[in-house]
This record gives sequence, structure tokens and C-alpha cells, in this order.
Amino acid sequence: MKTLGYLALLAGLLAVLPARAADIVLNDPAGDDDGPGGYSYPTAPEYLPGSFDVTKVEIQDKGDKLKIKLHLKARVKDPWHSRDWPVRGNGFSLQMAFLFVDQDHRKGSGHTEGIPGLNVVFAPDSAWEKVVIISPQGNTRLKSEIQQKAKALAADIVLPLKVKASGRKLIATVAKRDLGSPAAGWGWQLVMQSNEGYPAKSDLLTRKVNQTGGPHRFGGGRDDDCDPHVIDLLAGSARGDQQEIDLQHQMLSKYSCGKPAVLQMVYP
Repeated sequence: MKTLGYLALLAGLLAVLPARAADIVLNDPAGDDDGPGGYSYPTAPEYLPGSFDVTKVEIQDKGDKLKIKLHLKARVKDPWHSRDWPVRGNGFSLQMAFLFVDQDHRKGSGHTEGIPGLNVVFAPDSAWEKVVIISPQGNTRLKSEIQQKAKALAADIVLPLKVKASGRKLIATVAKRDLGSPAAGWGWQLVMQSNEGYPAKSDLLTRKVNQTGGPHRFGGGRDDDCDPHVIDLLAGSARGDQQEIDLQHQMLSKYSCGKPAVLQMVYP
């Protein structure tokens, strides 16, 4: 009888506990790590094919935290030994990702400007309230760069509690108190870039895309700094359909000097 009583008590407790939110899975087709369609990787051997090709984004509920997993086509490497940097890094060297979040899907609410160095803006109905930076750089370096180059956005930039690489994944742990608890109707956009340890004066640790590629420069873009510095992103409904490659190319190819490429959120 005691056992039945304990089971009844446990059932009652479980009934009043809040249910864990469902995990969010956003897929992206492989082979679209070419920006608007013609970008090429830097020529140095460290930039392995597929290093910036996002195939899936997972946002997992972990109680008072969220775990964000970025799945890439290639294994994540640390060719420049980030753990030995003067400001200790996170165990990988090449990638730099930005997860933008639209929490209300309301025109006129949130930010439409992108992070300095990406050369993109967001559509008014896809404005973002928060952005998570997933970087090989430690938070000390990131905070310094944000204060210098994105101070007006600093209150809405979320730095993870922890970032690590595992196989073909980058994994970031974020506090819900910083990002919020994902809800139905939230929009997401994952922008993949490359970490630049010696960025241009106004760029937040992002690597440029030039007309002609070099050892540490993407090619296939322009030298006037008007092109979007985005290697991969989410598009459409984030189901991973091949047509989403065309949607990505369309988003990133519509720009001119003074009119950056306009990004749309994904609303799963």
C-alpha cells in the first residue's frame, strides 16, 4: 500500500510540473556553403570543404538552459590551437556563427540591422530581439569587440555559458534568463561566417569575401565591401529541401552598395 501511495504522490507531482518545451530542429540542405551562389573558400589548406556548410540546427530545452547544436558537413577542427591563444579559445578555429531570434514576429519591433561585418539587414517583419554568437573566441575577447563595434546592440547580444566542438558539431549552452524560453511563433536565422582574429576596424571578428580569394579570404564576391559576408544560412521552412538552396541564393544576391541583402527569418 505504501508503494501505491508513493506512486500516486509522484504522479501528482509530475502532473503539476511544467512540461519541457519540444526541441526545435531546423534543417538546411548540404552543398549551399557558397553564399549567393558563387563564393569560394579561402585557399589555405586549413579551410576544409564543408567546414561552413550547416546541415542542421537543434535547440534543445535543458531546464533553465538551452543547448544549441550546429551540425556541419565537415568535422570541426582546431588548426590554430585556440586553447593556446592569449585569450583562451573554445577548441575550434574556423567557424563563427550568429543565431538571430525573432521573439514576437511584429513589424517595427526589434532590430533590422545585422552584426557589423555581415553586410546584411533583416526584413521589418523578421526583425530580431536577440542574437547568440557562437565563436571560437572566449567571452572576454567577444565582450571587448562588442563594446567597440556593436555597443548599441550589446544588450541584445547573448554570449553562451559554454561553447565546444564535438565531431561535426558546434555546441553552445545558453541561459534562458539571457535568451528567453522558446515559444510557438518564434523565428530563427542561423548565419554562418568565419572567425577572423584580425578583423577590419568595423567588423566584429568576421572574415571578408573578396572578388578573388586568397589564403585567408573567401572569393567570388566584391572588393567594395558591399556584398553580404555570409557563407551559409537557413531558408524557406528549414526542411532541408533542395529548393531552399535557390531561396538562399536569391536572398543573398539582391543587394547593391547602400542597400544590403535582406534576410528573412524561418518560422518553424
